[in-house]
Order: sequence, then C-alpha cells, then structure tokens
Amino acid sequence: MEIRKTGILLRKLRDLFKDGARIKDSLQAYIIPHNDGHLNEYISARDERLAFISGFTGSYGTAIVTETKAVLWTDGRYTLQARSQMDDNWSLFTEGLADSPTQSGWLVGELSGGRGQAARVGCDPHLLSYTAWATMASHLHQAGIHLVPIDHVNLVDLLWADQQPPPNSRPVVPLPVKYTGKPSKCKVEQVRASMLEKQADVLIVTALDEIAWLLNVRGSDIDFNPVFFAYAAVTQADVHLFIDEAKLSDAVRDHFSDEGLKVTIQPYDRINAFIADQVSRLNSTSNKVWVSHCSPYSQMLMVPEKMRVLEVSPIALLKAVKNETEAQGFVNCHLRDAVALVCYLAWLEGQLAGGHVVTEMSGAAKLLQFRKEQEDFVGASFETISSAGPNAAIIHYNPTKESDRQITTNEIYLCDSGGQYKDGTTDVTRTLHFGTPTQFEKECFTRVYKGQIAIATSIFPKKTKGMLLDPRARQALWEVGLDYQHGTSHGVGSYLCVHEGPMGISWRVYPDDPGLQEGMFLSNEPGYYEDGKFGIRLEDIIRIVPAKTPYNFANKGFLTFETITFVPIQTKMLLPQLLTKEEICYLDNYHRMCRDKIGPLLQQKGKTDAYEWLCRETEPLGQCLI
Repeated sequence: MEIRKTGILLRKLRDLFKDGARIKDSLQAYIIPHNDGHLNEYISARDERLAFISGFTGSYGTAIVTETKAVLWTDGRYTLQARSQMDDNWSLFTEGLADSPTQSGWLVGELSGGRGQAARVGCDPHLLSYTAWATMASHLHQAGIHLVPIDHVNLVDLLWADQQPPPNSRPVVPLPVKYTGKPSKCKVEQVRASMLEKQADVLIVTALDEIAWLLNVRGSDIDFNPVFFAYAAVTQADVHLFIDEAKLSDAVRDHFSDEGLKVTIQPYDRINAFIADQVSRLNSTSNKVWVSHCSPYSQMLMVPEKMRVLEVSPIALLKAVKNETEAQGFVNCHLRDAVALVCYLAWLEGQLAGGHVVTEMSGAAKLLQFRKEQEDFVGASFETISSAGPNAAIIHYNPTKESDRQITTNEIYLCDSGGQYKDGTTDVTRTLHFGTPTQFEKECFTRVYKGQIAIATSIFPKKTKGMLLDPRARQALWEVGLDYQHGTSHGVGSYLCVHEGPMGISWRVYPDDPGLQEGMFLSNEPGYYEDGKFGIRLEDIIRIVPAKTPYNFANKGFLTFETITFVPIQTKMLLPQLLTKEEICYLDNYHRMCRDKIGPLLQQKGKTDAYEWLCRETEPLGQCLI
C-alpha cells in the first residue's frame, strides 16, 4: 500500500496554530477526531478529515498534532492498518494497552511546564461529544492547560480547501409499517412519555440513526448506512425536522401524514437558532432541554447548565429493543442472507478446487452478487472484510488494488460481511481453510469457537451489564495465554447502522448500557489474530430471549440468547478433543438447523451445488467420534 507523505500538510497545519486572522490566540496543539457533526462511527467522504491529515482510513481514531509531534490513537481493530497507512511523521498508540497513555495524559506530558503562559489545545466542538470534551477539559485544566473550542472554522478543512468532497444530499425514502412494526406517531408518543418523566420540554436529536428510526424513513448520505443528514427536535406539541428540503419527496410528506405525524420542516443549518430560541423562551428555573451527553459539545454550549437533561437519548433504548415485526424481520433477512453466503462459500471452494484464481476483491464482488439476488436487499451493511492469510490478522481490513491478495488453499480465509435489507441488517463472519490448516490454527479456531458457544449458551438475569459476560468468550483463549483486542459484541440496527448501542459485550465499559433485555439483537464474535500470519473470527447475530430456568431467584427473570445466523462452522478447523460433549452436541444441533432452515431455500432457488456443499459441511461431528 502506498503511504502518502504528510510532512507538508502537518507543517501547514502548524502554521495555522499562529494564524492571527483565523485563531484569536495561538494554539500549541490541535485535536482531530474521526467524527462528523453527528458523531457517527461511519462518516461521509467529506468528513474524513483524519484520513486526509494522517493517511489512516479506519473508522475509529483520534489524532493530536502539536508544534513538534503528530500522534494517533486507535484501538486493537486498527493497529496493523494504522501502521501500514501512516508515514514516519506519525506515532501510534493503541487504546487499552498498559503502555499507551490517554490523550489528555499525553498532552499534559508534552505541554506542561516551561511556558510563560498556559498552553492552549484547540478542537472543533462540533466533532467531540459533550462527555469526551468535559472529561478531557477537566484533566487538562488540572495541569493548567486550556481546551479551546475553535467553532468558526475547522483547520483541516482550510488545508483541504477545494479538494474536499461536497456534502451528500441524497433523497430520503419512507419505510412502511410492515417493516417498522410501529407508526412514527406511536414512537413519538413513547419519546414524549420519557420526556415527561424527566420534565424535559424539548428533546434535541442529533444521532442520524435515531432520527431515521423515529420517523420511519431511510436515506443514503453515508455509504452502507441508511441514514441522512438531519437534526430533529421533539416537544410535547411538535416535531421539527432540520434537513435540506430538496431531499423530501411528496411520498415522504405523505408518509408522515399517513402515520399521523405532523412534521415541521426547517433548514438543516437552523438547528442552533432553534436551540437558542427554545432556551430564551423557556423558564430557566423550571424548564429543561434534553440534549444527550453523546451530542456534540457545540450544541451543549447553547443550553445553560441548569436547564440541561444530560442523559442518553430515550430513542437509543427504544430503538435497541426490537418490536415483534422488527424481530421477525431480523430472523427472515438472516435466513436469506445465509442463502447468499452459503452460495458464495460453495462457489469459492469450487473455484479453488478447479484451480481458478479468486482474489479478496473478486471474492467480495461475487458475494455481493449473491446478496443482490435476495428479496428486499438494499446494499452491503459495511465494506466486506475479505481477507486471506496475513491480511486476516488486520481486524478491520478492507482489500484495495494495492493489497488485494489471492485466496488459496494454502492459508486461512476470513470473510466478515453483511447486508442491508428492508427488514433488517446482517453481520456475519466465517473463517475457513480450503486446504490443510496447521495444528496451531486449528487449536486457535477451536478455542475461538468455544468462546462463541459460551456466549450463545449464557443464562443471566435481566438487565445484566454486557461486560460481565465478556470473560466467557475469552476463557478458552486465556487458558493458554491468548486473547483478542476487540469487543465481543455490539448491537445491530433494524435496517440501520450495523453497529448500534447503547449495549454491548466487551472488556470496555459501555457508560450508557441499560443492561441486556429481551428483544435486543447483538453480535457474538470472539476472535484470535497472529500478526503477519492469520486471523480467526466467528460472528453470529444473537437475539435475547427468556430463559427456561427451573427457578427464578428474587423474581429477577432470566434471559439467554438465540442464534439467528445459519451458516456452517467449518468442522475441519476444529480439534474435537478440545470440545466437551455439550459443545459437540451444540455444534451438531446448530448444523442440523442450518441444513433444515437453509437447505429448502437453496433447493427452491435451484442452487444444487450450494445445497450439496451445505449438506457436506453440516455432517454431525459427533458421528466422527464414534
């Protein structure tokens, strides 16, 4: 992969630190988060400021540039990718490692002492959440360093200038109630009930997936994510949508009317004026404005502290707990998605056996072709991670023309992919070897699979925090001194973002985790990665359902998981002697369900080769031990 030299860009950025025409007082450092004005994980090309300045294209990271240094923080998913993409002007820290400082800690070490006046660290306040800003500002303040909002201009945009892509403004489309299960008017009423509980007169909504879910509409302003750029505000009397009106067709307006919802349309850039109007109109002693602490700091600045409700948006939890229609949609789309993936894996095995050349990119393109054949398919839910051999060790690897590697029978192949369907969002990972895996690869694969079974079969009280389950996924790896540097589980949107909060299963603390509840859908994806050699990850989507326990201590109510992904696990990658009888029984039952559920669908479509592959891959492992 060609690495772009960033020295000239960094020099120009540092020159802006002392540009009196644009910066009131000089800066000693500037923070560049991988965010947009809505704090999305995945962002549009126009908002890829971090990639522009550093060369790193991952979906998670923060850069800090001082007068002499440039440093980037990311997590374990992207460490190898960042190393390969950044040049020698940059240093890298991996969050969560013992030898990696925090961003504020590093700044204190770099900027404290030896100055006649307090150091100033600048950041665009539209790109950092209130929580992140307040936390960092507090740490820096203790060391006499000021975190300064540079809200009138983004310094990276000044460098990007005419090369910066234009903003997306694609049409918004309605999503019928047959997919959503609930009209938007009912959703708004639920939100208003939550507002009454918190005595909030107005709710400001900045998260794009929350707006799309609330109003039962979808868009395509961000690749792979069916969302659109907008803000929303809910009062007890009105719903306001701040959006480029050109995106709204008569069909969308009719949709609002049909769902019994009156929506006032205002220009996208009027949101701040609206907040100011609300603050001036309300009684500062008794009225409240609900702005989630996950919202941009710039908007929080507009609401006096005593008027703020600083809790996670009520929409986040409402969206996370799927209604019956959404839940059934998840089940249905995962069956269709399994058809596509089984067709692909059968095709791939046949191609390799026949001596044909398939690369990571051509394989991903073929998988997309199979998905396009499925009913209600809209597009991929993220860029397919089609990775062979050492590329599979790069956790969120995306093949490029420079890195595209041939898939062969000599090394592991990891495929992490998903689809956006009108009735749900899929995300599934399978790791396979089309030749002869090594004993160590088989041991690692088996221990990863043991972790996946441990999560899938967990029984736990209602509202258990996800991080309490995380060690179950890692235990079989920990027993031999292995681990992985990413979370075990994330929530999944209903024809929305493939990564959805506020819950998850991880070693990280999810500050807004409401506890695991019936109706939530999450991923189940332990893994293991050997840098420069191979990577293993197995990922299913699991549904939280009531557990059938003989007892019910303190009337807590107990829950468990139901797997809704039905794609075979490659048994030749397993070491049966490392599996318990219960685990072998679990695998055989799972494979029986794969054959029973997916087999008839393949036969209906005349996919004979894929059906035969499915039958071979789902032979009971238990019979092999007799």
